[in-house]
Amino acid sequence: MLIESVRRAAQQSPTSIATVDGDRQRTWEEVASRIARLAGGLRSLGVEPGDRVGVLGLNSDAYYEALYAVWWLRALVVPMNTRWAVDEHIYSIADSGLRTLLVDDAQSAVADDVTARLGDALTIVRLEGSPARSGVLTAAGLREQAEAVDPADRSGENRVGIFYTGGTTGHPKGVVHTESSLWTGAAHLALDERIPERPRYLHVAPMFHLGDLEQGIAVTGMAGTHVFMSSFTPERFADVVRSHDVNMTALVPTMIGMTLDAPGFDRSAFDGIELLKYGGSPISDTLLARTRAAFPRARLIQNFGQTETAGCGTSLHDLRVEPDDPEGRRHSVGQAHYGCEVGVFDEEGRPQARGAAGEVWIRTSSAMACYWNQPELTAQTLSKGWVRTGDVGFLDSAGYLQLRDRAKDMVISGGENVYSIEVENAIASHPAVSQVAVIGVPDERWGERVHAVVVCRPGERLGLEELQSHCRGLIAGYKIPRSYEVRATPLPLSAVGKVLKTVLRSPYWQGTDREIN
Repeated sequence: MLIESVRRAAQQSPTSIATVDGDRQRTWEEVASRIARLAGGLRSLGVEPGDRVGVLGLNSDAYYEALYAVWWLRALVVPMNTRWAVDEHIYSIADSGLRTLLVDDAQSAVADDVTARLGDALTIVRLEGSPARSGVLTAAGLREQAEAVDPADRSGENRVGIFYTGGTTGHPKGVVHTESSLWTGAAHLALDERIPERPRYLHVAPMFHLGDLEQGIAVTGMAGTHVFMSSFTPERFADVVRSHDVNMTALVPTMIGMTLDAPGFDRSAFDGIELLKYGGSPISDTLLARTRAAFPRARLIQNFGQTETAGCGTSLHDLRVEPDDPEGRRHSVGQAHYGCEVGVFDEEGRPQARGAAGEVWIRTSSAMACYWNQPELTAQTLSKGWVRTGDVGFLDSAGYLQLRDRAKDMVISGGENVYSIEVENAIASHPAVSQVAVIGVPDERWGERVHAVVVCRPGERLGLEELQSHCRGLIAGYKIPRSYEVRATPLPLSAVGKVLKTVLRSPYWQGTDREIN
């Protein structure tokens, strides 16, 4: 499925442009050949079916080829978050048991820090650089020295990746997907979105995110064109869209707002966009209206899904909502994707009536196989074909899903999931801190921002800059609180001693539809 789509594209559209990275363009015939030769190089390093191979880098054609080279060998890809701190990389490497890591030049300093800790246990391959780089393994060198290899025998149930996402235990948890679940998820999304017949997709969201990867799998399946941006600025985004005739992309609302607010914004740059997906947080009515005006030909689709469901869940198609919106559906996350079923259940696992709130469950053939090395958590999350999302909401009479809260203790800021316990553990290690709770509070730019509520030890003081400095190196930058408050009294607790975060959040969310974004 995954590999077959590349080979089909090379067979049926050999001279069509497959990838665009800056001024460099490659055809499907070239890309398929490069993937097969890189796979041969990885095999020469000892990579076998079932091995785990990490990829750490910014969006690029090299990153795309690395993913498919790993799959070519029937190994499991482990995409690494470029914003992690070194300790988070070390944990994921040790947990997954990967021994080979493909790294781009932008992440070379991180790779050096990791290898300084792990030594010879990890083989580093640079995605960039000339074949003759002294003493350094490079992808170019592997291609030059190795023969192209045929794809390994495979089936839909082969495990193809471990995708790390934040965890309530304080460590990331590895979501395991099969070839079938990723391919099915991509097909569901393509059907639901009605992606253009000749897609030219701009990878703006980080490619280590499963949502972008799934979109890319769909584009590959249609022998479309992948256009890559290594980092986002509004000006570069507009230039790339115009220069390469991009007709579909996916952004978080924060990026949309930055684009519309950029000096010299030119709407004509986006006339070719036919499909604009957004997710990570809802979009305000004001920003939605501005987006419609700025992307006049685009169908706007909000997506709600999880890594555990390969991004599938619900979608809100802007044009399907009635103009006067009597049911308030514009503030929902839409209806179930093709191939998905959404249900709402109480704490005992009993289905809830329409309009009654409960935990949101998703049933889909794109569901994960398991959590890596966590059978108990897997059993808690997968139930009779359903994935328990941890989100609380209700379904209306037409199946639109309205979210109201999160059962999982998590903040979503700028499209990134931040588990409160990871931040709380980092802050709690400061000697001045007696108690800490981390919550999400409304933020016009980021949807939510990470906010810390701190109780200091007697006689101690702690400022925001000192708190942020303490957290650097312990957790990724996007997890560090942007705001905080110091309380003179203990945090409010429930009868069983749990911090009542609803009480802490309440003053910030008064007058809003729900206490999450």
